[in-house]
Amino acid sequence: MKLRYSATSPYVRKVMMVAIECGLDSGIELENTDAWSPETDLPDDNPLGKVPALILPAGPTLYDSPVICEYLDTLHDGPRLFPAPGPARWSALRQQALADGICDAAILRRLEGNRPDGEKSPAWMERQRVAVARACDALNSFADMLPPNPTIGTLAILAALGYLDFRFGHEDWRPGRPKLTAWFDKASARDSYRRTLPPA
Repeated sequence: MKLRYSATSPYVRKVMMVAIECGLDSGIELENTDAWSPETDLPDDNPLGKVPALILPAGPTLYDSPVICEYLDTLHDGPRLFPAPGPARWSALRQQALADGICDAAILRRLEGNRPDGEKSPAWMERQRVAVARACDALNSFADMLPPNPTIGTLAILAALGYLDFRFGHEDWRPGRPKLTAWFDKASARDSYRRTLPPA
């Protein structure tokens, strides 16, 4: 398998954390891809021109991160990161959706902030900031009920909070969210989190 990736993408990080937790990382070839380059051939593998994209030895290329993660979870014999159908599965998928939404909003805000002066929309950036804050408040409300063993939900949350630390470290998400902070301090000690830190 070949993964087209960027080391700074939180979605790629989630995929790599899943691969490590499943013991599959050594079997994945990594191809660093600049999705923003006008010369990129990434659309040949993902028409949306986004990473991650997982190129399989046979069969279609998989995208985006939720699909890739669920596929990887079928390739090992250990505990499943995607729970079986039932309440636990819906809870994990809901957590993944919330965490991915944090990444979506944070990236939109950053891209808007990188536009030239005069083209930026402060209202749009504020909308994304508020969305992230609300989502973090929601995570804090149930952080003490997150399962002790990793699921796709908890790994996605780790990737999202790690991205906030990476790109918006000057706006610490921790104050006022003690339960989420305590959970993160413990969960971020996992090997899969430590091994996927973005470049400084």
